[in-house]
Amino acid sequence: MKGHIRERSPGHWAIVLDVRDPESGRRRRKWHSFSGTKREAQVECARLISAITGGAHIDPSRLTIGTFFDQWLEHMKVQLTARSHERYSELARKNLVPLIGSVPISKLRPAAISQIYTRALESGRRDGNGGLSPRTVHYMHRILRQALQQAVEWQLLARNPAAAVKPPKVERKETKVLDADSTAELIEVARATNLFVPVLLAVLCGIRRGEIAALRWRSLDLERGQLSVVASTEQTKDGVREKSPKSGRGRTVALPSLVVDELRQHRLKQAESLLRLGVRLSDDHHVVMRADGKPLQPRSITHAFEIFLRKRGLPRVRLHDLRHSHATHLLASGVHPKVAQERLGHSSVAITIDLYSHVLPGLQAEAADRVDLAMRAAINRRLKTNG
Repeated sequence: MKGHIRERSPGHWAIVLDVRDPESGRRRRKWHSFSGTKREAQVECARLISAITGGAHIDPSRLTIGTFFDQWLEHMKVQLTARSHERYSELARKNLVPLIGSVPISKLRPAAISQIYTRALESGRRDGNGGLSPRTVHYMHRILRQALQQAVEWQLLARNPAAAVKPPKVERKETKVLDADSTAELIEVARATNLFVPVLLAVLCGIRRGEIAALRWRSLDLERGQLSVVASTEQTKDGVREKSPKSGRGRTVALPSLVVDELRQHRLKQAESLLRLGVRLSDDHHVVMRADGKPLQPRSITHAFEIFLRKRGLPRVRLHDLRHSHATHLLASGVHPKVAQERLGHSSVAITIDLYSHVLPGLQAEAADRVDLAMRAAINRRLKTNG
């Protein structure tokens, strides 16, 4: 097999390969686009010749979206957490592949992508009962766009067709937030249950569910009133594992004195319970765990919380809404968004401001009032001095 390169424009090359058709035996030319230096183009030409000769090369014109997704998902295993990879695989294989899996990747066009989004909204459910939500289709778009961008980087595509498509608009769900009275009621009602500590950590410290499940006593300094978030529990189909917190780095959270007092009592009760099983409580034990001393699964905490609210006749909120309530209380109390961001573990203060922008208008009015009072006082002092 022979091949050569041709320069189309500075830094852009055509790799021309002479390939023998297996059916007719005739030779035909295949063209590949490449961006880079002349030397890199020559190396790529040699690689393609070697791959085709060895049977490892897949012609981009015959590579289907379904086959490409298999390659891409394998590549993404080391880029994502196990739970994220599981979610990517579900969206790719169960939602996207049935719609465009048989389409050659080189034939995929923006118009076709737009059409599959419409079909997904109308009749995309796998059980045949209607369409998918705009939010799910939006996630499908994010996965497809990311996958096709990798195809561009692998030089299977010249451009990303999904980049030219707008996904359906997603209406932001109104976040449910507990006010101070509802928060106090929830804490008191939960006091006699195993959910008391998870509720405290979520609504008074803003700790995520997975972080609560992973929290061990060694990460608590009750003397200094601090909690170190260094891990999060992730639950997938393959089991439960600990990983880094969502932002990728740990954080230190100052504990309200109420939480410190309750955690001291909780530790004593937990130690007594374990002693009855012949086990001595250590700093390696989880703060929240099962009666036999084994750690709780994140989904078990959520399930127990849902049952707890239903049985007590309390307002239906998600466990994660307790974290939202804590963040809202922080900002409404005048805490600087940067401090709130660090406490909540967001990767940037922009995320905090975007998520809780509904609180900021009230803070803006309060800030304007303070500026008004300060300026009026200054003006009055000048008038008195000049008068």
